[in-house]
Amino acid sequence: MLDLGFAELLVIGIVALIVVGPKDLPVLFRNVGRFVGKAKGMAREFSRAMNDAADESGIRDAAKTFKSATNPMASAMDGVKDAARSMKDATRFDDLELDDHEDPGLDRKKTKAPDPQAEAKRRKIEAASARAAAERKRREADDAARKADEMEASLGSDDKDNS
Repeated sequence: MLDLGFAELLVIGIVALIVVGPKDLPVLFRNVGRFVGKAKGMAREFSRAMNDAADESGIRDAAKTFKSATNPMASAMDGVKDAARSMKDATRFDDLELDDHEDPGLDRKKTKAPDPQAEAKRRKIEAASARAAAERKRREADDAARKADEMEASLGSDDKDNS
């Protein structure tokens, strides 16, 4: 923005000292600081408003779609990472109270046999979470394909308009 070095700031300070006087100089600098602070706050608020408007209008979604269209490998890897993360979350059973959770260091004779009801419940939860993850991925793939078709159609119509 303003490329002011130490020498320029020193000259401005000396001129301000001569023009304003040593008694009113701190008041001047305080007022200049307030003005700069207000200007920075307004710039931050404007930037935040522009980002919010971009989010509402879908510009970021379009940019994400273009990015995934130009680099399908990275998009596929993101999908794989999301699927792995959702599978990892789905296989957590910390909130289930299974009776067959025993300390592996205990003697075999003292451990209980696995509870078939708890095992069935665990399998049912795993199947439901896997179905939900697959459905979520299918919807994401359908949305991406739809957006790609829309972009292709809009690019095709632009080419016909230019002919």
